Amino acid sequence: MKKKFKLASLAASVLLMGVSTFSAADTIKIALAGPVTGPAAQYGEMLLNGANLAIENINKAGGVNGSMLEGVVYDDACDPKQAVAVANKIVNDEIQFVVGHLCSSSTQPASDIYEDEGVLMVTPASTSPAITEAGHQMVFRTIGLDSLQGPKAANYVTNSVKPKSIAIIHDKQQYGEGLASSVKATLESKGSNIVMFEGITVGDKDFSSLIAKMQKAKVDFVYYGGYHAELGLILRQASEKGLKAQFMGPEGVANDGLTAVAGDSAEGLLVTLPPSFDSNPLNKSLVDSLKAKNQDASAVFVLTSYSAVQVMVDAMKATGGTDTDAMQAMMRTTTFNTPTGQLQFNDKGDLTDFEFVVYNFHADGSKTLAK
Repeated sequence: MKKKFKLASLAASVLLMGVSTFSAADTIKIALAGPVTGPAAQYGEMLLNGANLAIENINKAGGVNGSMLEGVVYDDACDPKQAVAVANKIVNDEIQFVVGHLCSSSTQPASDIYEDEGVLMVTPASTSPAITEAGHQMVFRTIGLDSLQGPKAANYVTNSVKPKSIAIIHDKQQYGEGLASSVKATLESKGSNIVMFEGITVGDKDFSSLIAKMQKAKVDFVYYGGYHAELGLILRQASEKGLKAQFMGPEGVANDGLTAVAGDSAEGLLVTLPPSFDSNPLNKSLVDSLKAKNQDASAVFVLTSYSAVQVMVDAMKATGGTDTDAMQAMMRTTTFNTPTGQLQFNDKGDLTDFEFVVYNFHADGSKTLAK
């Protein structure tokens, strides 16, 4: 695939300007694209922490094929329209490699542009199956799919929780609704009693009518597909109004932002997450480096972002250059040794093996394995 780097008409925005995290005369630039601002900025920080540490370590070890790496930050604010503008800006800046985007609804339209322009993208966080179902050759990810995470959650619900009346709530976005639908399909196949399947609007603050409806339906289990901001409010308001139900959510909710909103009502939330890669003894030096920077090594997308950089660099070394066509072909036939394990990609650019784990989330932000 030829790299065209055509000029695109962009909306002028300071937020779209690339900000270099390293500067050198002879560098290979990697765009780090995700939410730097907005309600999902906490996730973008995880991406930057992991990717920047990888770039730092690789440069300390001599770089790649005689060149240093340079991370250039682009803010898409987890907004699909801004993600398109960011993708066009990356193309115009003649950057061939992207770690990102983060939110599935942003990754999807951006990936179409990267495919057309021959830009290689590895997302460390977007889990919607639709992203790789498009058949793109330039799109990869270092995290599992909603089609894995949803059944994992649903199977735990039926085998361990065994609720009587289930409500499934989602935020009407690609990530949240996709996960909710996946959970719903598996629960239905097992004969579970789903009494509600409803969407909320991102940015809403008052969920009293939703909670009243769940109370009327005698809901004792709630699965939420979406991000932490809305779930935090739902948890707090449900507790205040006396709704006695077990809540569960995906990896997009389990963070300090949730506890800041929900407080003690976050205690005991069930969440599906990738394994705790930070607890692997092989990653001790990385964990120590992150701690020295006052960064949380356990944050869900930190080490998947490190791995995203790692697989790109290994592909550059193996192919002896930066031709993205050669790299994407090589990436589908190779096993990569990364902080998140031995990674192999299938023809779609998805991992051939990935496991989500169910945890109990606590009000202090910690988590323990669910039994």
